[in-house]
Amino acid sequence: MTTFTVWKFDDPDGAAQAETALRSGADDGLVTIVDHAVMSWPEGADQPVLHHHHDSPKRGAAWGALWGILGGALFAIPVAGLALGAGIGALAKATAGTGITKEDLERIRTEVGPGSSALFLVTENADMDRLGERFRGRDSRLVSTNLTEAERATLLETFGGG
Repeated sequence: MTTFTVWKFDDPDGAAQAETALRSGADDGLVTIVDHAVMSWPEGADQPVLHHHHDSPKRGAAWGALWGILGGALFAIPVAGLALGAGIGALAKATAGTGITKEDLERIRTEVGPGSSALFLVTENADMDRLGERFRGRDSRLVSTNLTEAERATLLETFGGG
């Protein structure tokens, strides 16, 4: 099953550090990374910086377009007011079919801000228990996922970050 998740970290380097653990897990066969992106938003910067990594050449192009939307348009929308609602609505149409809802976009936009970072993941075949051990103790919070509520609860129990 393909899983989309967004993890938020309370410092600009947290997502990059988690990416290292994720790649190590992939090298050890604990997870297949379909595609991922790391977003860092240093304190005082006007907007975040997004680094997209093409993990699967066959399927990465489609996700690359999504990372562009998330990294560019999503964070160009004002945080409050009517513009937020209209902008998020337009982006929700653009992400239709990915499992990312309007509510997910709103949550990502309001939770990821200056002084934080986010790891956007599309994965398959994860050995949740063994991979979760590598993420224990990291200051992360699950912001968005396309998993069912039961699957989400298992993910949070395994990785923490509720």
